[in-house]
Amino acid sequence: MKTSDFDYELPEHLIAQTPLKQRDTSRLLVLDKETGDICHRVFSDIVDYLNEGDVLVINDTKVIPARLYGVKEETNAVVQILMLKNVHGDVFECLAKPAKRIQIGTVVSFGDGVLKAECVDVKEDGIRFFKFHYQGIFYEILESLGEMPLPPYIHEKLEEKDRYQTVYAKHLGSAAAPTAGFHFTEELINKLIDKGVIIVPVTLHVGLGTFRPVNVEDVKEHKMHSEFYQMSSESAEILNKAKKEHRPIISVGTTSTRVLESVMSLYGEFLECSGWTDIFIYPGYQFKAIDHLITNFHLPKSTLLMLVSAFAGKDHVFHAYEEAINCEYRFFSFGDSMFIK
Repeated sequence: MKTSDFDYELPEHLIAQTPLKQRDTSRLLVLDKETGDICHRVFSDIVDYLNEGDVLVINDTKVIPARLYGVKEETNAVVQILMLKNVHGDVFECLAKPAKRIQIGTVVSFGDGVLKAECVDVKEDGIRFFKFHYQGIFYEILESLGEMPLPPYIHEKLEEKDRYQTVYAKHLGSAAAPTAGFHFTEELINKLIDKGVIIVPVTLHVGLGTFRPVNVEDVKEHKMHSEFYQMSSESAEILNKAKKEHRPIISVGTTSTRVLESVMSLYGEFLECSGWTDIFIYPGYQFKAIDHLITNFHLPKSTLLMLVSAFAGKDHVFHAYEEAINCEYRFFSFGDSMFIK
């Protein structure tokens, strides 16, 4: 299977630069994964597709203001750090620019020394491990000094920080948002609950590797990034009961899907657990956990597009993308949505 098989041409003007004023007014392309049939709705219509007893799984991770600008203490040279994931304690894996200026022992100062980062390890591709030094509460300091790490294809300034969060974001730790959840409002969630839909949270802290194109031609040679996940005993109990009773499990986004499929692949059931997953889902994969999927429109040659193609069939997905382009849907993080039933 070739990476180039997952390429497509997208007119640049269809890359959404800003979120819509009202989250649930985004368009919704509904794709039947069995027949390939397509219909066009708005996202608030998702209520029509979910029924009493259905289980809707959300990723309740919260994006940290992970982009920091500072100076090297020795030279005052400007350095940019993008925090990717928490390794342990106050040590984070980061992407540094320009990386060649950062070696083991280098100290970068932010906000006139309110926050300092000491390089403790050097990796390839600009990756550096930093131990952060500070007084006070780390995430409060980040909130005052850091910026939201918007993807590189977004060039417009984000006016409201909370629009790069889901309304149910809870656990800090992501370097990127689980964007399929952007379309939900608190009012829409309450409508689903009133209908009898059971909403179940899991956590996966999203890394930037999620959005990177695959750079090898043979898909099987791609080395998948790892991300931290967590499932509570309460969520596991609800999911196991749904499986036993043959009630549908609907995953909101590829990130929730990665948690559910990782846990089922490891244990054959849902259970309270946490760890790091590098599961790579591409066509040929047999899904064990989910029945339906809510997802956005993804970058060409990305692992996300491969996952969606595995779930709904590559031909169906690429036909849906062609339809979405022809109908001028908005693509990527702030774009429109798909429901694969």
